[in-house]
Amino acid sequence: MNDPGDPRLARGEAWNAFCDALRRSGERLLEGGPLTAREQAEGFRYLARFLASGLVSCLTHDDPEYPILGRQMDLTRPWGLDSPDCLYLYAPLAPEHTYRLFGWRGTARHLDVQVNAGHFSAGEVAAVRTLSSISGLELEVDGDGHFELYIGGAEREGNWIPTGPDAGFLQVRQIFDDWERELPGDLLIERVGASWPMPPPRSGFVADRLEKLARWIERGGALWDTMSRGILSMEPNTMVIHRPEAAGAHAGTRGQAYGMGHFRCEPGEAVVLSFAPPRCHYWGVALGNRFWECIEFASHQSSLTGAQAELDPDGVFRGVIAQEDPGVPNWLDPAGNLEGTVIARFILADSAPEVRFERVPAERLRSLLPATTPVVSPEERQRRLARRRHAALRRYRR
Repeated sequence: MNDPGDPRLARGEAWNAFCDALRRSGERLLEGGPLTAREQAEGFRYLARFLASGLVSCLTHDDPEYPILGRQMDLTRPWGLDSPDCLYLYAPLAPEHTYRLFGWRGTARHLDVQVNAGHFSAGEVAAVRTLSSISGLELEVDGDGHFELYIGGAEREGNWIPTGPDAGFLQVRQIFDDWERELPGDLLIERVGASWPMPPPRSGFVADRLEKLARWIERGGALWDTMSRGILSMEPNTMVIHRPEAAGAHAGTRGQAYGMGHFRCEPGEAVVLSFAPPRCHYWGVALGNRFWECIEFASHQSSLTGAQAELDPDGVFRGVIAQEDPGVPNWLDPAGNLEGTVIARFILADSAPEVRFERVPAERLRSLLPATTPVVSPEERQRRLARRRHAALRRYRR
């Protein structure tokens, strides 16, 4: 096909604008307040990792004519307070097309397939709207766990969800409760009626995507920074539960209630986070840092799911945030972060739990816990962390 060329590429405008946006993001990081050496290291690493995810969502996996499922975030590319229990996939959509998502469902505790309008590069939560979704509980699968789901086009029997005139992207979430036993699906997407092989990229397409990537870095990055600062402005060691419908309208998981709070814990202290888990399909709790990344969760026990946590005889979950290993099963390791975001997620819960925090000197911790709370030795902790690390790495190896 003849490509007339795009002056934004010919004159280098799109590329230079992207580079300028990246440079300004680094300047804002340094101008945002005094940073320790660790915070500088984490901050610039975050910008690089956020860029890597932007390449997936804005350029390398953003052709709605020939969509390819891309990993939107993962163990090495956290952003937007992602869930340590989730494998996120992204694919672009165009409203005039029909798509087929197919393959093996996998055995993750929950699967959510979601059509959204807008894009996170806009830098506004309201700019991303959920148009339709279907969960793994609703999908029709065969005896081996395989399925095909049609997205867009005319309504049809079987697995189908609509798009809409402003459909922009598909987000697939696989949420894992038992990391060691549940397996990711094997999923593919294709546009119905596509002609093969793929044509070479057109200059206008690349220029548009470079501009989108510049917005991702500048506007998108500013959004998550604002969100993180808002949470950290809350009273330390408090949490607010948001209703499922509030999050589900803007690319959050349908039917999931989010509890977001601010933790603060100094060395020599312990913060006990407690709640009675409601009846629900899944629940988990996790810690995030000041850049709104989930704290490294493969080698640190910075999160727990219902399958990983140990409830006390009264049915209450008591998680212990502490800088030093407190020797209890439900340790939530902040990995040296003295404060950050704490988030709890509940899918299809019959009620919102009451979450309590209590901050005490570390030597008083055992007095707040039931006498039956086990002691986890350093050797046992290392065995648990090794299993956790291997399970997390296996999830992302493909």
